[in-house]
Amino acid sequence: MVVSRYNETVCARLLEGARTALSNAGVAEAAIDVVWAPGAFELPLIADRLAGSGAYVAVLALGAVIRGETTHDQHINRAVSMGLMDAGLRTGVPVLFGVLTCDTLEQALHRSGGNVGNKGAECAAAALEMVSLLRQLPE
Repeated sequence: MVVSRYNETVCARLLEGARTALSNAGVAEAAIDVVWAPGAFELPLIADRLAGSGAYVAVLALGAVIRGETTHDQHINRAVSMGLMDAGLRTGVPVLFGVLTCDTLEQALHRSGGNVGNKGAECAAAALEMVSLLRQLPE
């Protein structure tokens, strides 16, 4: 997993949800590596490096981009989503988009273990499903 350090309170909750979901599915803690990136913008490069290493069957990218007073968040969100998609397509390893794109911190907290669930856990579930699905498909 690669996790953004920016908005760390939210991202740590996403990480906790992802770890719990993976553990509940039988993934050993020793099989889960976590790399912290400075922010969401840096997630695609780290995810691409991890996916291309051959050491992982999936890479979860967890982060939170919260709208501010400008359109900066829109540019970050677009770049991150395209970069993560490109990493998965280039390497053939599922690179999962677990990046919250919220208007407020309150929304981000609700989506990282609050009353809307935990998108980190959902991202982990999607990773498990993708790994299983890809194993059933021809190379």
